[in-house]
Amino acid sequence: MTTATTSPAEAPKAPPAARRRSPLAALGGQNLSLIGALVVVLGLFGALNENYLSWANIQVIGEAVTITGLLAIVQTVVIICGGLDISVGSQAGLASVVSAMAFTSAGSDPYLGMGAALLVGALVGVVNGVAIVYGRVNPTIATLAGLAAYKGVAQLVSDGRAQGYVLNDPVFVFLGRGKIAGLPVMIWILIVVAVAVHVMLKYTDIGRNLYAIGGNDTAARLAGININKYLVAVYALIGVVAAVAGILLTARTGSGQPVSGSEGLELKAITAAALGGCALKGGKGGVGGTLLAVALLGALENGLTVEGINTFWQNVAQGALLVAAVVIQQRRNGERAVGLPH
Repeated sequence: MTTATTSPAEAPKAPPAARRRSPLAALGGQNLSLIGALVVVLGLFGALNENYLSWANIQVIGEAVTITGLLAIVQTVVIICGGLDISVGSQAGLASVVSAMAFTSAGSDPYLGMGAALLVGALVGVVNGVAIVYGRVNPTIATLAGLAAYKGVAQLVSDGRAQGYVLNDPVFVFLGRGKIAGLPVMIWILIVVAVAVHVMLKYTDIGRNLYAIGGNDTAARLAGININKYLVAVYALIGVVAAVAGILLTARTGSGQPVSGSEGLELKAITAAALGGCALKGGKGGVGGTLLAVALLGALENGLTVEGINTFWQNVAQGALLVAAVVIQQRRNGERAVGLPH
């Protein structure tokens, strides 16, 4: 019996519409949900207060979320590769103190102050990475210990008080209060870091390897990826970016802050990453979704403040959003409830 065959040249082609992704499909369901929620929050508080959507208040929101945004971006990276860092807030607080104290002791040299903070940030990041990789400590436990330890070190070296005064220095003033093209410098720094990390994750072998490590570390190891090297480098990156956040905290407040301004940042960063679509088991996530979640949290927090609602409710809303994000992830992944059959 003769069977008719179709040559590759004669094979039916998918219509153009099937081959091209629409802009909405490219955004993804998670990001569309965040955009919808952000629009609702902006619309609600804009209707309640005419000044809420003013350009001045939008900039206030942007400046307020910059530090959280920086930490959320690197939290996204570490979650993608299957890790977690609960100590980012304490790292930022320690870097803030170091930047101010080094600035003061070096005869008001801002570059020495910032350099010292970045060096300390890289050091504590490496300490976290080494403890996790070579000490074989669970990332949650290792960075939980770091949360307490780095906060304690910051309080010890500063005697628990704000240190230094940087508002007489033009460099720190420019970082904390300056503008470029009408946009605060702090927001520009967030944009630069976000673009750099996005490009690294999406368009380089480093990013592809990080997703591979988080998706299946055994397969990644068999493929020849040096997982230990990558994990230590990721935690070092977190330390450096946390130090940048600490420097901006110093520039914004005018002094080194051991705890005030940095406490609770770790929860915000993890919440933003989870809301942004990061799978807490690793292998999934991106900078775009995280930034949308950061904007949503910032808009909600600012709206509650503008309306004079008790700030304690902000913590309640933040915790509820984190639980909601994890529940949605579990449902989407089809994971069974603990202790219950499928």
